[in-house]
Amino acid sequence: MSIPNTIAITPELVEAHGLKPDEYDRILELIGREPSFTELGIFSAMWNEHCSYKSSKKWLRTLPTTGPHVIHGPGENAGVVDIGDGQCVIFKMESHNHPSYIEPYQGAATGVGGILRDVFTMGARPIAAMNALRFGEPDHPKTRHLLAGVVAGIGGYGNAFGVPTVGGELEFDARYNGNCLVNAFAAGIADTDRIFLSKAEGVGLPIVYLGAKTGRDGVGGATMASAEFDDTIEEKRPTVQVGDPFTEKCLLEACLELMATGAVIAIQDMGAAGLTCSAVEMGAKGDLGVRLDLDRVPVREEMMSAYEMMLS
Repeated sequence: MSIPNTIAITPELVEAHGLKPDEYDRILELIGREPSFTELGIFSAMWNEHCSYKSSKKWLRTLPTTGPHVIHGPGENAGVVDIGDGQCVIFKMESHNHPSYIEPYQGAATGVGGILRDVFTMGARPIAAMNALRFGEPDHPKTRHLLAGVVAGIGGYGNAFGVPTVGGELEFDARYNGNCLVNAFAAGIADTDRIFLSKAEGVGLPIVYLGAKTGRDGVGGATMASAEFDDTIEEKRPTVQVGDPFTEKCLLEACLELMATGAVIAIQDMGAAGLTCSAVEMGAKGDLGVRLDLDRVPVREEMMSAYEMMLS
């Protein structure tokens, strides 16, 4: 069923979107009116921990991110390090803890898919993947289920996409009984003069959507990834994206071919907040506005609302 855009914005609805009262007050101050339901969803997606690192920024800024061989540190789809001879390694590591706990196979698989996209979005062909996994005690009732699903998801996606998993590590500890840690890593090789960034430039230019069709899986995934777990965890299963490694393999080849033509000015992976994060991040970096015609978004389900499209 399509979600209408005329839903009343209540304190309960704001809280359900992971926004605190002072954050909602800030939204009102910024736009000068009450947001629509779709706009509330957009703020929820971009202001949660998963997308904005609002509670961890302080600590992340203490980490070293510059050096003589660092071409791009934080801020782009992936990191870039010069390895000489006109080439560089483009790499990304990302956690998919909450999605993997809710739906182990797809949660882990789409974690791998996401970082592979981050790597080839910057112009590199992915060549290797790794992972670091943490699970609860071996005899905990959920451990066997989580371990089997996560390992199968990582291997299944990588194998179908065509990138080998070359290493990893695994530990069990009671501290992870309530939530596993699934950290995935991918690396690719590119020419240092052929790195693609996400900063939109130029007015009136087209934005092209490439990839699998938009569906209702994954709606609200960014907010889910930032939430605390409780007894309603199983109800969050629809927020986990369903992966499609075969389409992503085609997407890889299509993107690299497009990049070779010189037609690509900026390119951005659609992360956990889907159309919202990709459009907002490209526009913000270029200090530009972005106009999206949602009637032209390729969908695989009928009667999808603007809210669902923007947050899938």
